[in-house]
Amino acid sequence: MFGAGNQGRSGGRRARPRRAAALALVGAVLTGAAACGGDGATNGDKGGKDARTDGKAPASTPADGAEDAAESAASAGSGEPGTSGGSGALSQRDLTALAFTDGEKIGKYTAGEFSLGEPQGEDYTADPATCQPLVSLAKGATAFDPASEVHRNVDVAEEMVGTTVAVQLRSYNGGGAVGVMKALGAAGKACAGGFVENRAVAKGQYLKVEPVKAPDHGDEAQAYRFTILDVKGTLKLYEYLTVVRSGATTLSFRADILDTKDIGKVPEEVITAQWKKFEAASTR
Repeated sequence: MFGAGNQGRSGGRRARPRRAAALALVGAVLTGAAACGGDGATNGDKGGKDARTDGKAPASTPADGAEDAAESAASAGSGEPGTSGGSGALSQRDLTALAFTDGEKIGKYTAGEFSLGEPQGEDYTADPATCQPLVSLAKGATAFDPASEVHRNVDVAEEMVGTTVAVQLRSYNGGGAVGVMKALGAAGKACAGGFVENRAVAKGQYLKVEPVKAPDHGDEAQAYRFTILDVKGTLKLYEYLTVVRSGATTLSFRADILDTKDIGKVPEEVITAQWKKFEAASTR
C-alpha cells in the first residue's frame, strides 16, 4: 500500500507523522490513499487462500493458481531443511535473530519496529482476489499461512517525506514458502492490467503491475513495479515489491515514497544488507 511503511517506530523513538506531512506537501489529492501499486518477474527457481469466513470476504474467488500452488507446495514439503523447498519453519525467536534490529543502520537508512502493527495486514484485500498476494502476504493472503513472521520499517531518519521500505520475513512449514511464491507469480500474470485494493473505507486503483529485475538471492525471487492512481484519479503513484525465497522462508521488501516520484526500485542496499544478515546467520 502507498505509504504503508510510514506507520511509525516503536517506543516513540521516531514515530514521525510522515503521512500527515506528505499530505500537506502533496495536497489533499492523496488524502485517504490506501492503494498499492501484473506480470511477474522472477529469477527462476534455483534449486490464495479460500474465501474468508470472517465477514471480510474478498470481492471474488481466490487466485486461479491456488490449486497449482498447493500441489507444488505439497511436493516441495518432502524436502529436508535447507533444501530448495524447505520443510520446517523457523521459530519466532530464530527468525527475529535474522532480521534487522531496532536502530540498525543500513547506509543512510535506519531500521526500526512498526509501532502500529503489521503493515499490509489481513484488512488489506484485493479485487479480484487473485491479486491478493500483490497486496499482502499476511495470514489468509494465500493458502499458506506463515508459522512465524517479523516486520521491520526502514527509512531515512531525517526525511519527513522519503523512501520507506517495509521488510517482512516469514517462515512456513512444509512447502508453504514455495506455494506462496507460486501464488505471487500467478497474481503477477493475472493482474498485469490492474486491480483494486480495499482497505477499510478507502480503495486504491492499481493501473499496472510490471515485472522488474529481481535480485540474484536465495532459491528464487520475484520483483514488481506498481503504478497506482490516487483516490481523486489525477496523480500516478509508484511502488516496488521484491520477494526472495530461501528454503522455507520468504524475505519481502515493499518500497514507496509519499510523493509522485518514481523511486525506480527497492533500494539495493536494504535488500543486500538483509539478505547477507539472513544468509550468514542461517548457515551457521
